[in-house]
Amino acid sequence: MPGRRTTGTRRPHRRAALLAAAPLLLAVAALTTGPAAQAAPEAPAAPAPTPNCSAAHRITRTLDGGTVWRMCWHYEGNAGLVLDDISYQPKGERTPVKVLTTAKLAQIHVPYDDGRNEYDDLTGQGFAQGLQTLDPAECPGGTLKTVKVPGAWDPAHPDIRGLCATTRARGHAYRMGPYPGERAKIYQLQGTDLLLYTVNKVGWYEYISEWRFSGDGTMTLQVGATGTVSPADYDAGDGRGAPLGKGAKDYATSHSHNVFWRLNFGLGGSAGNTVEQFDSATTVPGGGRTPTIRTTRTPVTKELAGDAGPLRWWRVVGAGRNKDGHPRSYEIVPGPTSKYAGRSYTRHDVYFTEYNTCEQFASNNLANCGTKAGNSVDTWVNGQPLKHPIAWVNIGFHHIARDEDQEPMPVHWQGFQLVPRDVTAMNPLTPPSLSEHNGHYG
Repeated sequence: MPGRRTTGTRRPHRRAALLAAAPLLLAVAALTTGPAAQAAPEAPAAPAPTPNCSAAHRITRTLDGGTVWRMCWHYEGNAGLVLDDISYQPKGERTPVKVLTTAKLAQIHVPYDDGRNEYDDLTGQGFAQGLQTLDPAECPGGTLKTVKVPGAWDPAHPDIRGLCATTRARGHAYRMGPYPGERAKIYQLQGTDLLLYTVNKVGWYEYISEWRFSGDGTMTLQVGATGTVSPADYDAGDGRGAPLGKGAKDYATSHSHNVFWRLNFGLGGSAGNTVEQFDSATTVPGGGRTPTIRTTRTPVTKELAGDAGPLRWWRVVGAGRNKDGHPRSYEIVPGPTSKYAGRSYTRHDVYFTEYNTCEQFASNNLANCGTKAGNSVDTWVNGQPLKHPIAWVNIGFHHIARDEDQEPMPVHWQGFQLVPRDVTAMNPLTPPSLSEHNGHYG
C-alpha cells in the first residue's frame, strides 16, 4: 500500500515457502484427492424440524453454497411484519441453528428540527395499516405473499399482496487468489441473499423494510425511506431547513428518522443466552514504535444502555458450541448513524433489557406495563439481571433535504447487521478442497 509506514519486516515465511513449492503441492493434491483419501461418509442428517406455522406463513430458501434459511412470518397491527423462529443451517451442519425467536421493527421516531412536529410512526401514525400492494415487477424472480392487515384502512379489502420473498445478488461472498507468479486456483463465490421486504406508507413517506439473509449466516436489517418531501413543511423560514425550488423561497424542514429494532435471540434457547461487551484500548509508546491494542471482554449481567464506539461491540452468546468447541454467538454491527439527543430513548445505540412481554416498542409503547414502568426502552433499563435478554438497536438519520429529493425521493437507507461469530468452525461457504485448513494454512 503506497505511503504505508512500517517499523519492522513482515514475515510471510510460510507463504514464501509455499510459492516456491506450488507445483509440487499441486501434484501432491492431485494424488491425495482420490477415493483412498476421502473421509468416511457421515450418517445422514436428521430431517429438519418444520417451522411452527402454516405453509402460507413459512419461508424456506436454499442459497448458493448450500445454506438453508427457515423462518415463519406474521403481521401485527402496529409493528407490521414480524419474523419468527429464524434458523440457519449451513452445509455440513446436521441440524439447523436457531438464531432469533422473533425480530421486528420497534419504532420509527420522527422529530422535526423546528420543534413543531414529532411522530411515532409505528404506534401513532398507522404504519402497519399503510402496507402497500407490490407490483410483480418489484419482486423479480420471487413470490408476492398476501398479508391480512389488522385494522386495514379499507375494512372491505384487508388482504394486501405486500410481502416480497425473493433472492438478490450479493456480489462477492469471498475471494482468495494467488500471488503474481504463483500457480494456484482462484477461489471466489458470487453470493445471493434471501430478501424479504414490505413497503409501508406513512404520510408522505414510504418505508421499505428489508431483511436480508446471506449464505455465510449474516443478516442485514435496514429501512429505506422514499416517497416525497412533505409539501406542508415548505415553510421553514427560520433557518432550520434547506431551500428547494427556484431561489430561496420554499424551504423543507429538516428532521430525523430514528429507527429501532427489537430482537429476541434464541441461540440454543432464549433462556440460555448471555451478552458480552468487547472494548479495545490503544497504547501509544514513545520513540515512534507501533501502538498496541488490548481487548477486554466484559459479561453484561444486568440491563444496559450502551453506546457504540470505534473499538466497542457486543455479541449475544448461545448455549450451543461449534465443532471446534467454541460458544456460538452473533455480533451486532451497527451501520452509520446520526444520534438524536432530543429524547432520552434515542441517546443510546443499543439497549439490552430483560424479557417482558409488555415491552414491545422503543417509544410510545402502547401497553400498560405498570404504574412505575415508563413507555420507552430507556425506562426499562433498571438493573434487572439479564437471564433472557432482548436487544434493541437504534440507528438514526438526520434528513436535511436537497434538490434531488424531488420527486420521487431517492431511497436513503439506515440499518445494521447481525454477523455470526463462531457459529461454524470455518466459513460455511468454504470449498471442499480447503476444508482441512482449520486453524492452520495447508
